[in-house]
Amino acid sequence: MESFVIQGTNPLRGTISVQGSKNAVTPILAAALLTDDLCEIRNVPRIADVFCMLEILRRMGADVAWKGKRTLHICAKNIDPKKIDQVLIKKMRSSILLLGPLSARFRQFRLYHPGGCVIGKRPVDTHVDALQKLGVRISQKGKIYDVDARQRRSAQIVLKEFSVTATENAMMLAAILPGRTIIKIAAMEPHVEDLGRFLIAMGAKITGLGTHAINIVGKRHLHGATHVVIPDHNEAATFLILGTATKSPITVKNVRSKHLELVLERLEECGARFHKTRNAITIIPPKKLIAPSKIDARIYPGIPSDVQAPFGVLATQANGTTLIFDTIYEGRLNYLYELKKMGARVKILNPHQAVISGPTKLRGRIISSLDLRAGATLIIAGLLAQGKTIIRGAEVIDRGYEGIEKRLQGIGANIKRVTDTDTTD
Repeated sequence: MESFVIQGTNPLRGTISVQGSKNAVTPILAAALLTDDLCEIRNVPRIADVFCMLEILRRMGADVAWKGKRTLHICAKNIDPKKIDQVLIKKMRSSILLLGPLSARFRQFRLYHPGGCVIGKRPVDTHVDALQKLGVRISQKGKIYDVDARQRRSAQIVLKEFSVTATENAMMLAAILPGRTIIKIAAMEPHVEDLGRFLIAMGAKITGLGTHAINIVGKRHLHGATHVVIPDHNEAATFLILGTATKSPITVKNVRSKHLELVLERLEECGARFHKTRNAITIIPPKKLIAPSKIDARIYPGIPSDVQAPFGVLATQANGTTLIFDTIYEGRLNYLYELKKMGARVKILNPHQAVISGPTKLRGRIISSLDLRAGATLIIAGLLAQGKTIIRGAEVIDRGYEGIEKRLQGIGANIKRVTDTDTTD
């Protein structure tokens, strides 16, 4: 086990780069299972979830090789679902993304319930319902899913909710089904679009990406493709909020502003200003932070649930009161208990709502990274806090942020990674 140790209030300045999107690359890696041919994936972030997914693919028999630091070659010609490592499956939520491509490749197989961050109930009902409408039979025995895909077929699907990963699973299966599949109530996040572009490069015909109705004309045999993963807009938002909260002139590089329109608007309401170029955003620090009256996490293009927590720590530094409202996950507000240990004025109303009053001077404490996004948020809090902050569970943050301490050191942050036996209060 490792921790981050932070000495807060260091001035921050410089350029920090955003890596490839965690939420885009995991379904794209899974989609490489749809073909016997070689696929080349570029701009791959070197994060724990990627390494875990690659190991799952390797143990199934896929040939996986790094070609440079951020380029992967994957050939899944000889995969065998009987070789799935169920222990690894249970380590990460995005392993559920194997359900669609394995249903496309195999007639029958077995999959365990996925793991991942504990941010509330995350049932797979929408996945099961979507694939059943495509002719796949799925029976559950405890945490084991027996899948029978012998009757798979194209169809019209109305999803039970706006589920990103259920949309992606349905897209991957539909990509190899002859005929037209229509997915309604589809998610429209940038990473869903990115998966769609990869499937198009493999030979599927897809229209409606970026809308709630996706049309797919499948092709029984998809071919290999080369694809460049989009920048991670959640990581970009984290760094932009960090710069705003600390009033630092940080430049965030490798950014697509169109994926951050509402995030940027909310930050401007807080007093920040930005200088934008083709692929970078520079923060013009606010003299005074104004509390946003409400941060309401919604499906894209709303404020992402993944970005709600960083906005929460920003609210502790702003003048006024902010209502945090996350309708998506009932465990997303748990980070607020850690902020309260640091001195934040927080009133948690229920699992989905809280009120934060600011500004408050945060104090360094020993706190815990409860989930990936909470961990990144607590790093921001530690950089703001007076004194030393120790954040337990650095490996949780590693799931989605590549070498975050080294990148933050590059802009002046006093942060280091240590084993837990080396930390002291």
